[in-house]
Amino acid sequence: MEKDTAKEAAKEATKLAVIAIVVECEESVRELNELLHGWSNYIIGRMGIPHRERNVSLISIAMDAPADVISALSGNLGRINGVSAKVAYSKMPQQPVR
Repeated sequence: MEKDTAKEAAKEATKLAVIAIVVECEESVRELNELLHGWSNYIIGRMGIPHRERNVSLISIAMDAPADVISALSGNLGRINGVSAKVAYSKMPQQPVR
């Protein structure tokens, strides 16, 4: 029974993370933005930097969300044509969802 309680607590905990996104295909930007909008309740900030000389955009997404949510978003981003995504998690202890 203790395992079930720990699993539920983990589901209710959130982590801070940053998703680094590299966009190499301009045609994918609309799909990327629509996906991010769908997860906006977990996104606490976003910064985008276009590199016009290379026709690439670099985007960072700051999140406060359960680890499975962060992982799911990163995976969905990586399935978009011309988009790569990697996650860096904070080492701070998890916080309960408010």
